[in-house]
Amino acid sequence: MNPAVDASSSTPPLQARRRLRVLIVDDERDTVMTLMELLRDEGHETRGLHKSSDVMAAMKVFDPDVVLLDIAMPEMSGWDVARQIRSNCGESRPLLIAISGVYKQSADQILGKLAGFNYYLAKPYDPSVLLSLLYGGAA
Repeated sequence: MNPAVDASSSTPPLQARRRLRVLIVDDERDTVMTLMELLRDEGHETRGLHKSSDVMAAMKVFDPDVVLLDIAMPEMSGWDVARQIRSNCGESRPLLIAISGVYKQSADQILGKLAGFNYYLAKPYDPSVLLSLLYGGAA
């Protein structure tokens, strides 16, 4: 769960990549739109949410392979949402990736692991790092 993921490894060729369903949850609308566009350009199906209270309903309808989840959300923290997802869906799926511009310390990453996140990215991050997590972690 190290935020300094080795992005030097090349990603698989496009034809070898599996199309993923990715749920993006962030209260910053620009972040959601940017990530949706990036991941659609990579061939993935995306859904975006701005409220943590909408996540569990979206999990049932969309059945994502990956959830990108902001930690500092109003209503309910990303840590709490991750615990709910793990409680309802189990440990193996979906791949949970925390994203945070506020909670960037080692202790925050430990809390993320305890909540059930597979990876923890501190904003700003290189999009190639995110893509390498998707291709390496959700294949």
